[in-house]
Amino acid sequence: MRTTEGPTLPAHRPRRARAAGLAAVGAALTATALVIAPGTAGAAPTAAHATAGKAAATPDIPVANVKAHLAQLQSIANANGGNRAHGRPGFKASLDYVKSKLDAAGYVTTVQQFTSSGATGYNLVADWPGGDPNHVVFAGAHLDSVSAGPGINDDGSGTAGVLEVALEVARQGYKPGKHLRFGWWGAEELGMVGSRNYVSKLSAADRSKIDAYLNFDMIGSPNPGYFVYGYDQNLKALYENWFAGRNIGTEIDTEGDGRSDHAPFQNAGIPVGGLFSGADYIKTAAQAQKWGGTSGQAFDRCYHRSCDTSANIDDTALDVNTDAIAYGVWTLSGGSTTPPGGVFESRTPVDIPDQGAAVESPIAVTGVAGNASSALKVAVDITHTYRGDLVVDLVGPSGKSYRLKSSDANDSAADVVATYTVNASAETANGTWKLRVQDVAAQDVGRINGWKLTF
Repeated sequence: MRTTEGPTLPAHRPRRARAAGLAAVGAALTATALVIAPGTAGAAPTAAHATAGKAAATPDIPVANVKAHLAQLQSIANANGGNRAHGRPGFKASLDYVKSKLDAAGYVTTVQQFTSSGATGYNLVADWPGGDPNHVVFAGAHLDSVSAGPGINDDGSGTAGVLEVALEVARQGYKPGKHLRFGWWGAEELGMVGSRNYVSKLSAADRSKIDAYLNFDMIGSPNPGYFVYGYDQNLKALYENWFAGRNIGTEIDTEGDGRSDHAPFQNAGIPVGGLFSGADYIKTAAQAQKWGGTSGQAFDRCYHRSCDTSANIDDTALDVNTDAIAYGVWTLSGGSTTPPGGVFESRTPVDIPDQGAAVESPIAVTGVAGNASSALKVAVDITHTYRGDLVVDLVGPSGKSYRLKSSDANDSAADVVATYTVNASAETANGTWKLRVQDVAAQDVGRINGWKLTF
């Protein structure tokens, strides 16, 4: 988020009518309204709020996955002079990391190049195939840090939250009614340069197709508040009701007004919404009573400083806000979730030589959207008179192997007939998977009778 104020924006700027656009949000809010227990609204959030009472269609986003992205961004900064700023190698490395994840998940990615302050900058835009191209739901965050530090809360938190929601879209095999688009902006810290560049290049027709732009700039502040953008009444209500259903009071964001990447979209007449956990403003006593934390202290004491590291994150705020991102994406896009599914099986026998080279049995997987599951089921049927001799691996389409069974000289039982669970979420589902088996000791031979994958 920028240090200086951007253009002054009206608090509730009128929006033009959009066919089948945000008018549908009101109905969705009614349909998903949650009952709040008397006297509990506004209680300080706890970890339980991250999962309680979620709408059935919206997935829970594991905060551990989001933090894994933050760890990668921290490592990138560490390796590149301590920051991920515009024009610096740490920014390009950050972009390459995010793009690689999206490409592997099946997104159509576009890198837009621009120049600012004498240096080349980049925006990354990712489109999920499908959905009505005349009605686009767009979520974004800025990817750059200031030069003073790694920018893990500002805005690694938004970057990672939006990325993990996009990856969950792929994992779920989500089929949105509207087209889904995600963006990561460059040079936000220099005045929303990247997002301004992107919006300026949209035709009037393309601008009219964006039903909503949701912005997430700082969602894991260490002394957090829960702020909702107040520009569009439907998007404001969407998030106010979601937080109220978790007994979390919200306030309208005024600290970040006009200072982040929603501003160019707002100025172009596109409805904008978003979330914010606070920067260098001071938390009041009333806010500390409502949200917990420390009054008289900034929401983020490391804002735009070298200490904005992976230690500068409140896990609960990060968890809650990332789940809220997912809620907005799922609710506004109005689609159906079809998890990657299907059973793929090989019944072709493969002989296993005694104390010989490894053998492989392949299965070609097609027609499964996105990445494989974090709980991929691998059922194995192997005949062998002394199974302790066997080493069994699953090999993914990327060539990475996942150990299913190690050798064990004391395991004298016969045969391997078992189902293993593998976290293969880093693998694209479609492609050739292999079961690799090796007999590492003498005296026995065996055979792969067959095996199957259940996505």
